[in-house]
Amino acid sequence: MDGSGMIRVMCVDDHPLMREGIASIIRNEPDMSLVAEASTGEEAVTLFREHRPDITLMDLRLPDMSGIDATAAIRSEFEDARILMLTTFEGDVEIQRALAAGAQGYLLKNMPRKKLVEAVRKVRAGAKSIPPEVAAQLAEHMGEELLTRREIEVLQQMAGGNRNKDIADLLFISEETVKGHVKHIMEKLSANDRTDAVAIAVRRGIIVL
Repeated sequence: MDGSGMIRVMCVDDHPLMREGIASIIRNEPDMSLVAEASTGEEAVTLFREHRPDITLMDLRLPDMSGIDATAAIRSEFEDARILMLTTFEGDVEIQRALAAGAQGYLLKNMPRKKLVEAVRKVRAGAKSIPPEVAAQLAEHMGEELLTRREIEVLQQMAGGNRNKDIADLLFISEETVKGHVKHIMEKLSANDRTDAVAIAVRRGIIVL
């Protein structure tokens, strides 16, 4: 906060209408001011250095990098940066990644404006802000075995419509190894078939199509 007690906010979103909407909400609050707007992750890092906002509202999907990577980049330089992820996605794996990268909150874009400003004040005061439906998503999969990096690579190839033999060639592993990975993926995701596995993985934010 500056000397006047204003909460200085930066908005990061690649959709101009979304940025305008957030700008209008922030400017209507007597204790908040919008100090910067960015449309890419790289721009967000640069503008953060320049303005040092109290709160950054960070879109999860940006054209050059994910909002999670941009958050990690900012937090590696400024460990006290307070960042709220703002997204249309509720995947538990993405929520976990965002929080692990240092985000203090995770907001859904369909939330009422009142909830948005409440979250900004809450995080500025040092608390975390995670809506009940997001917390429920996290709780639902708590304790489940995570997919390994290699399993995610195989899943990504499955999403591209590749057969086991194609995946083996692309990843330089044997077809038997691919079969083993596919079996583990199905078990960990409780999927009925390959299409179901891909659908579950996209919904939970394990892979992005």
